[in-house]
Amino acid sequence: MRRQGEPPAAPVRGEDVEPVASDQAQLMQQLHDEHASALFGFCLHLTGDRLRAEDVAQETLLRAWQRPSVLDASRGSVRSWLFTVARNLVIDEWRSKRHQNEHSTDDLPEPGDPVDQTDALLQSWVVAEALTQLSPEHRAVLLECYYRGRSVAEASRRLGVPEGTVKSRTHYALRALRLALEELGVAAP
Repeated sequence: MRRQGEPPAAPVRGEDVEPVASDQAQLMQQLHDEHASALFGFCLHLTGDRLRAEDVAQETLLRAWQRPSVLDASRGSVRSWLFTVARNLVIDEWRSKRHQNEHSTDDLPEPGDPVDQTDALLQSWVVAEALTQLSPEHRAVLLECYYRGRSVAEASRRLGVPEGTVKSRTHYALRALRLALEELGVAAP
């Protein structure tokens, strides 16, 4: 028992470690429960390979565990951070393999070999994912004007709305697309 005016006894080594470890385990369990399924789906979308997607998702969660400060919801979207890390892991791996292939003299490409389109493919996947987060009206106007290359007048006729509405929807759709891409961890120019 402590006497009045006496400082509290110093905790025995390990007494203060157990609750911290338990809190961290609970935090990681909550992180896994809330985000693992979506993260795996995103990784599978990026890699096209279940085993590779599992590895990337696991590495992403490991990095979150190593940096618990990123899990503070007041600092931003945890899912956005996880998706950014996963995307960067896939890109880094691809770049590393490309670098190894470029510096290997065993497998020099023959003239006429198809050009590697991995960057374009990854970019199109991310944009397609971001487009799914837009409203149907915004998605339709972007598809008509940008994907299909139609003019405002042509898009207006095809969508059955006034030209001013096409212009307005395009403006707001691009803003919404930028936000969706930022949530997926893509830095907008």
